[in-house]
Amino acid sequence: MIANEQNVLGGELQCCCTAPLTGFYRDGFCRTGPMDGGRHVVCAVMTAEFLVYTKAMGNDLSTPIAAYGFPGLKPGDKWCLCAVRWQEAMEDGVAPLVDLAATHEKALEFVGIDILKKYAVSI
Repeated sequence: MIANEQNVLGGELQCCCTAPLTGFYRDGFCRTGPMDGGRHVVCAVMTAEFLVYTKAMGNDLSTPIAAYGFPGLKPGDKWCLCAVRWQEAMEDGVAPLVDLAATHEKALEFVGIDILKKYAVSI
């Protein structure tokens, strides 16, 4: 957990994933800051459907990129998504489930908690 950073439930932000290592800061947490224009704050569980969708939208998360140590994502992997991309996917009916404890409170600037709870992964 990260001290002073809160999740959408009002608790301390929990780690989203370290294998593969996610987050704008590549520390496993869906934290954000001034350099993160995309607001990578939604901890989502990848699905095949979403990976096809995001690739078609111009953000290929499934193809490995060795130069960046990026293994490529597969269904079941957790990843910090841009809040706007998650919202677009939700509107298009392909949003992946969300780990609320690992989703940064900044996500609430884009999506309401009631909607996020509908997509909450059971832990």
